Amino acid sequence: MRQSKEMPRLIGITGGIGAGKSEILSFIQKHYSCEIYLADLVAHKVKEPGQPAYEPLIILLGSDIIDRDGLIDKEKMAERIFNDPALLAKVNEIVHPAVRSYLEQAVSRARSRRETELVFIEAALLIESGYQEMVDELWYIHADVETRAGRLRESRGYSDHKIRAIMEKQLSEEAFRDACDFVIDNSGSLEDAYRQIRKRLEAFTWLET
Repeated sequence: MRQSKEMPRLIGITGGIGAGKSEILSFIQKHYSCEIYLADLVAHKVKEPGQPAYEPLIILLGSDIIDRDGLIDKEKMAERIFNDPALLAKVNEIVHPAVRSYLEQAVSRARSRRETELVFIEAALLIESGYQEMVDELWYIHADVETRAGRLRESRGYSDHKIRAIMEKQLSEEAFRDACDFVIDNSGSLEDAYRQIRKRLEAFTWLET
């Protein structure tokens, strides 16, 4: 973590699938002077025409991944890299630096404008991608395995087999906690999670909605 005193303060948010990161960020968006960037959405952005990952991905994967509108077809791209770890690694070598550059520029603009107090970057792979060096502090959204699995079955219709397969590929509880500065326990009610956030951000302006 950078531990900079620059404003706005830059906070990274991470956690396993089903931990409730979206609900936490929705609450923050409503009640604090902030900007929020979701790494998954930025990853789609940098693949658009004119963006830095567009041409390199076409060169790597072939022009047949382009749809009739000139956009990269996500399903065709997924088919091309499915079960090909080497090719996936090459795709990541293109996309991840482009995402990081986009986020660094967004943070720089926010700090030059000084119109917001907080900037949040959310990504499941925040730790694996080395964002600790970029952010001022890193938050881990925690929920126990049973709670996360129940949410995924209910909201996404995932099977137990799919849930286990996804969770096994993510960092362990210990790894998340060791890397992060602050843990929000979201195993219970959202109101309890919101209380933890309010306490952590009590030095920042609260916005009524």
